[in-house]
Amino acid sequence: MTFTSRDKHAGDPASGVGATATMAATARAIATRADPSLIDDPFAEPLVRAVGIDLLTRLATGDLPPDDLVEPTWIDVGKVRGKFYDEFFLDATDAGIAQIVILASGLDSRAYRLRWPPGTVVYEIDQPQVIEFKTRTLAALGAAPTTDRKTVAADLRDDWSSALRTAGFDPARPTAWSAEGLLDYLPPEAQDRLLDTITELSAPESRIATESKPNPRPGQQDKTRQRLHRMSERWSAHGFAPDMAGLRHYGKRNEAAPYLTDRGWTLNAISIRDLLAANDLPPLTNDDIRVGEIRYVSGTLDKTTTNDPPHDI
Repeated sequence: MTFTSRDKHAGDPASGVGATATMAATARAIATRADPSLIDDPFAEPLVRAVGIDLLTRLATGDLPPDDLVEPTWIDVGKVRGKFYDEFFLDATDAGIAQIVILASGLDSRAYRLRWPPGTVVYEIDQPQVIEFKTRTLAALGAAPTTDRKTVAADLRDDWSSALRTAGFDPARPTAWSAEGLLDYLPPEAQDRLLDTITELSAPESRIATESKPNPRPGQQDKTRQRLHRMSERWSAHGFAPDMAGLRHYGKRNEAAPYLTDRGWTLNAISIRDLLAANDLPPLTNDDIRVGEIRYVSGTLDKTTTNDPPHDI
């Protein structure tokens, strides 16, 4: 996930919100090394190395053990999250969906590492700097997409649907959409507009996968900020000081699952707690910020009416 911020570093993989994409790739690199049966991303480590943040490079390559720098939960959640979205796309293409949209694709490499059926088109939406960086870095590694990959350089708070159409997207065809690790970085109203636009661009039988987070209980947001501040402080001792707490948007918002259900999507949901158990991973401990209650949701659009013109973010 990258860039929903307006700051000048928004599209830089080493700074601002863009650094979260590199952190997610670091988690995938560590998870791949620990258990490739759950998530196997051979491009995560070299992409992190290419960004050039020393601490993340040492973590991604295994030169520095995670120990107290990275909570085991972060890695385990990365394992089940990666597997969830991989399986979502594979199930969608098995069902005949050949149009894929990865929102805020960041350093995600599914267009390069998944085995897509012939005729599949994968659209990756992100800001120009990250799109260019990933494409250039993977080309230098000799990597090539395993399907027809089309990039869309756009900010998800701007007219991204027009840019997507210009790239060849056809709203009359069923689409599989992912909004992975994204919604917390959008203001509440921008989240709603994003989900509305996805719905308006989706033909019947389209699919979606995202996270649905319960609204915070009293005091929970302060605990979340404190935990993120502590992570930033630990990392700053190693020369990397992302403002983890400042990058997120807090406060009440519409929970994604019921919001999408009200707009015609039929969803299945599984909590992080249950996903960890289903994959024989340790349960969460000290979960005062309710990570275990976050649900990964996926489902199908049931609407049969003609799409109205989309309202862009």
